Amino acid sequence: MSQQTAYTEDNIRSLDWKEHIRMRPGMYIGKLGDGSSPDDGIYILLKEVLDNSIDEYVMGAGKTIEISIQGNKVIVRDYGRGIPLGKVVDVVSKMNTGGKYDSKAFKKSVGLNGVGTKAVNALSNFFRVESTRDNKSASAEFSQGNLTHQELLDDTSRRKGTKVSFIPDEAIFKNYKYRNEYVEKMLKNYVYLNTGLTIIFNGQKYHSENGLKDLLEENINESDMAYPIIHLKGDDIEIALTHSKTQYSEEYHSFVNGQNTTQGGTHLAAYREALVRTVREFYGKNFDPSDVRKSVVTAIAIKVMEPVFESQTKTKLGSTDMGGDLPTVRTFINDFVKTQLDNFLHKNPETADQIQRKILQAERERKELSGIRKLAKDRAKKANLHNKKLRDCRVHFGDTKNDRYLESTLFITEGDSASGSITKSRDVNTQAVFSLRGKPLNSYGMSKKIVYENEEFNLLQAALNIEESIEDLRYNNIVIATDADVDGMHIRLLLITFFLQFFPELIKEGHLYILQTPLFRVRNKKETIYCYSDQERRDAIEKLKPKPEITRFKGLGEISPDEFVNFIGDSIRLDPVMLDKDMSIDELLEFYMGKNTPNRQEFIIDNLKVELDIVEEIHEN
Repeated sequence: MSQQTAYTEDNIRSLDWKEHIRMRPGMYIGKLGDGSSPDDGIYILLKEVLDNSIDEYVMGAGKTIEISIQGNKVIVRDYGRGIPLGKVVDVVSKMNTGGKYDSKAFKKSVGLNGVGTKAVNALSNFFRVESTRDNKSASAEFSQGNLTHQELLDDTSRRKGTKVSFIPDEAIFKNYKYRNEYVEKMLKNYVYLNTGLTIIFNGQKYHSENGLKDLLEENINESDMAYPIIHLKGDDIEIALTHSKTQYSEEYHSFVNGQNTTQGGTHLAAYREALVRTVREFYGKNFDPSDVRKSVVTAIAIKVMEPVFESQTKTKLGSTDMGGDLPTVRTFINDFVKTQLDNFLHKNPETADQIQRKILQAERERKELSGIRKLAKDRAKKANLHNKKLRDCRVHFGDTKNDRYLESTLFITEGDSASGSITKSRDVNTQAVFSLRGKPLNSYGMSKKIVYENEEFNLLQAALNIEESIEDLRYNNIVIATDADVDGMHIRLLLITFFLQFFPELIKEGHLYILQTPLFRVRNKKETIYCYSDQERRDAIEKLKPKPEITRFKGLGEISPDEFVNFIGDSIRLDPVMLDKDMSIDELLEFYMGKNTPNRQEFIIDNLKVELDIVEEIHEN
């Protein structure tokens, strides 16, 4: 008989607010991460503090917000009303305390549960809040949620407002660093959604006068627009819309009360439905929904009374009502789109003609591909996708019932040995593995037809579930895991070309990464150091004197599963694949994958010779 574990009063434990947040941070800020992904915890901490300053602006208090990030220290200063001085400690350290419970003060706030700054406080080594109002100032300092100092000044010349400083706790956020690109994108979204607001980040000013129209212009080159952006605004709703000349998939940017709902929700579903219905009625034709929405690049922002989100990180709207005496979200959006878009198309016949031509082109292409798609799906079934090519995981992106859905990851590997090592060492709950066979095809300049005709691309598309839209993407993180040699770099380039050519929004939305794996293992009897560069190897040798054992990993397949778990677990190193906003995708692909021009030859000579020399030196050693 098995021995039962005792279950008594001693097993019952009550945690205070900060202990619970630190023990279960995922419940409050989603995944932790190291800053390589835009939804990593350190950016959620910044957002939670910034949301309070944005709410002040929305309430008509303070037109400027100043942000500084130097190293790991973050400072956010607004010029709003300031926290009531007697409650400065309470609002950042007592659960269920805050002004947002009073709907009269914060009617359409970003957050309503009063948890945000408490989570930042509990998850920071250093946290300081300072409020100034009525020529008086109060401040408090904390460490891991514990109050360490507080002060009240009866007379000050400081401008009114709130200043929050914090340093995320390195014991929770391992080897983290802030990436300015992700911070800048977040801040741009804030100013697009709050026209007239100025945000100053490390001295750089961000401001918008045209709202979502500016957002779309940031995300699509004018030369790639099928027609000028349609910009529609109403009470509590704003829409910007165009179609891409070259992009295949749909691209949506959706927001609720200033929050970027990256997973959409009831408002986005209603908008997609309203767009199709309005277009059908205007043209008097029963267009296929996929033809209407193909290549669409659009943004929608609405404001809802006391919104309900499906997770603490507020990435998906669950509310079905607008609040108060307003109609449902679906009815509200449908009525607005039906009236305003229909009026616009009647007043702008040239744009209406361009939209119709775009839809008819999508219809022709869909019909041309219909036979190929059927064959491709049959081929995918025969290949037994989920057993032969894909080792799936249990949690998928969009599974908001599971608090680890943001961690869902697909590793794309080359070769049986590398796939085997990752498969044996992965977390089966959140990490899946897709195995390539040889080098992928160079898809530059090819049509979508090649995605269905090429077995590797067809199976990869099926694994990701992105044939119709990236709204159905099964994994939040797509990681290219290849050897750190010339062949591996070539495979990376070919895969990036595939995504840029057919699914660029995966890169735009920050889903694509390169896995960094160690080149060397340097160890002695007491310590093992994994080195990701030749400089790290030299530093490790210096640290582990005298003569340590040095192993050079020439390929992922040479790393045992027992060791691989160190590189795809908590200490995983990922390099995000980002687009240069100053270069169009067409220009990018033409430069790197087009004809071998003198400019590209010069670029290779100037930028890659040193890298290849390092690779050769590593191989020799």
